Amino acid sequence: MLTRLLVVTLLAGLGLSPALAAPDGAKLYGRNCAACHGETGTGGIGVPLALPSFQAGISDDYLRKTIRLGRPGRVMPSFDHLDKAEIEAIVRHVRGWNKGPAATYSTRPVKGDPVHGRQLFGQYCAACHGANGEGSKGTGVTFSRPRDLSIMAPALHNPGFLAAATDAMIKATLMHGRKGTPMTSFLKQGLKEKDIDDIVSYVRSFEKQPLPESAQVLDVESPVIVRDSSYDLKTTVENVKQAVTTNNFFYGRVQTLEYGLIEPARENPKQVIVYFCNISLLNQALAVDPRVGMFLPCRITILERDDGKVQVMSVNPKVLSRLFNNAELNRLCEQMSESYTRIMEEATI
Repeated sequence: MLTRLLVVTLLAGLGLSPALAAPDGAKLYGRNCAACHGETGTGGIGVPLALPSFQAGISDDYLRKTIRLGRPGRVMPSFDHLDKAEIEAIVRHVRGWNKGPAATYSTRPVKGDPVHGRQLFGQYCAACHGANGEGSKGTGVTFSRPRDLSIMAPALHNPGFLAAATDAMIKATLMHGRKGTPMTSFLKQGLKEKDIDDIVSYVRSFEKQPLPESAQVLDVESPVIVRDSSYDLKTTVENVKQAVTTNNFFYGRVQTLEYGLIEPARENPKQVIVYFCNISLLNQALAVDPRVGMFLPCRITILERDDGKVQVMSVNPKVLSRLFNNAELNRLCEQMSESYTRIMEEATI
C-alpha cells in the first residue's frame, strides 16, 4: 500500500495522472498468457480464450480465480505473483475479445443426486473428461504428440477448477454446451434439467475426494541431490562414468564446469560435469513435455572443495514436476530421481 501511495505521489509531482500508472493488461497478457493461449486468444497449448462460446459462458470472477489459482498439475500455473490490479488488467484485456455481455452466475449450490450424477457422468462425460474427472490425457503441451480433439478436455476434479467455477456455471455449460468445441448441449442429448443437476452435484462432490494423480505435483525434499565421495576427484569421475553405464545410460563426455564461459587456461579442473543420457527415457519425457529439453542431457557435477573433500551433486529431477506444473511428468521425474541417486551412491560409497 505504501509503495502504491509513493508512486501516486511521484506521478502527481510530475504532473501526471495516477491513472497512467494503471497496469497494462495487453502487456501483462503478452508476458504471462500469450505463449499458451495465443497473442489474440486463439489458443494453442491453452484453451482459446477469445472463443465466443467460452466468453459467453464464463464470468469475470471465474477468470480472476483461474489466473490466481491456476490448475495444479495441468500446466496452467498459479499466477500468485500478480497483484489484484494486474489480474484485473488481464481480465479486462481478455474481455476485450467479448462481443456480448459478461456472464454472471449465482453462487448458490445446485441441489441434485450425486449418486445418479456419477452414473450419468460415466455415460456422458468420462470419455472426454476422464473416468474420475481427471481431464483428458495430455495437459495441452502438444508439440510432440497427436491431438485427438481441437481442445483438450479440462480436468474437473481439480482444486483450481472447483474453486473458480460455480455450480451455476457448470450447469449452464452442460445445458448449452460450448459451440466450437466437442462440448455439446446435454439437453440436446436427451437429458432433463434434473439429470444435469445430478451431474453438477457429482462434480461438486470431487471437493470431498482425494486429489487424482493429474492434480498432484511432487514434493521435493531438496532441489539438489548431494553425496560426499570417499574417493579423490579423478577416481570419483571414473566411478560416475562406470555407474552411468551400469544403470542403462550411455556416457557422453566430461568437461569443466566453466567450459565455454572463460578462457580454457583459466578453467578450474577441480570442478567438472559428467554428461550422460538414456534415449528411450529421453523420448518418453519429451513426448510428455518438450520443455524437459531445457534440462538435457543428464548431468552430474563433481567438485573438489578447498579442504580436499569431493562432493557429487545434481539437480533433483522431481523439481520438474513443480516447475512445469505437469503431473504427467511425475512418474518419469521419480524414476529419474531414483536413477540419479543410485548412480551417485554407487560412485561415492
